Amino acid sequence: MSGPKKRGGKAPAKSPSRPAKSPTSRAGGPRADRSKGPGSRGRAPAPGRGKGGAPGRRPGPPAQRTERGLDGTQVEGRHAVRELLLAGTRKVKEVLLAEQMDPAEILDDIIDLAHDLKVPVREISKRRLDAESRTEASQGVVAHAAPLRDHGLDDLATGAPGGPAPFLVAVDGVTDPGNLGAIIRTAECAGVTGLLLPRHRAVHITPTVTKAAAGAVEHVPMALVGGLPTAIADLNARGVWVVGLDAGGDRSLHQMGVADQPVCLVLGAEGEGLSRLVRQRCDEIVGIPLLGSLSSLNVATAAALAIYEVVRSRADVSGRGGV
Repeated sequence: MSGPKKRGGKAPAKSPSRPAKSPTSRAGGPRADRSKGPGSRGRAPAPGRGKGGAPGRRPGPPAQRTERGLDGTQVEGRHAVRELLLAGTRKVKEVLLAEQMDPAEILDDIIDLAHDLKVPVREISKRRLDAESRTEASQGVVAHAAPLRDHGLDDLATGAPGGPAPFLVAVDGVTDPGNLGAIIRTAECAGVTGLLLPRHRAVHITPTVTKAAAGAVEHVPMALVGGLPTAIADLNARGVWVVGLDAGGDRSLHQMGVADQPVCLVLGAEGEGLSRLVRQRCDEIVGIPLLGSLSSLNVATAAALAIYEVVRSRADVSGRGGV
């Protein structure tokens, strides 16, 4: 089915406005300002009117600031949309498909899942879909859904009853959506139990993040925190060991003193690393040994190494091995 055609047509041309004439006296000269000087009997401007009697703006109510949430309301990419439908953790409003796409099993899965969930599926032209998309390549599939749930710091720090000890990841100043999406994907595969995102100075769950995460955003519980240093202090109070990952670490990543106890890994932005206050609040700072000529790793790659080092340590303690 193709979408409704847009009607063309030019908007009516606007006639140029005439410049306002300056007020003049009967003699043709500028009108004297009789409101100046001592003893002046000039009238004060009426309420709600500006100088010269011109209408003025009445002071309105102060604008209310809306807090940014996790977002995640637009999901793009075939794997991300299919996982959104499979997970069933939030309401899906509609699925948009580009017309005349080559047949693919994953597209059939998306259509079948949407029909089972009674989610509307609309086919629109590729041009319209590209205009709707906010990523570089939507793969012909876009979905609109309810925002992701903010689980809150308390829930993530406590963990599920009878479940594994909390294994959290926090990001400090990571603004690249591709990197955040890759971190979330690794976190989901490694069994991370929660992700902490700062409310400010960090990217949230944009369409690029959902596409790079390939559906992992539906399975990793996340929480927004007002400030990461304060959140770290709260984690410490709850018995969570906080480890910062930074190039100038006190010890190697492989000497990290964590195993099966609650832990939170803190990842800094590329180039800047951990901010000063975050670094001070961490229980320990570890670094990844670099043996080549370059001085740093991509933050998503560094995150994968650190996350799986915790997985390996926990496996050794539990006697499972094989990681």
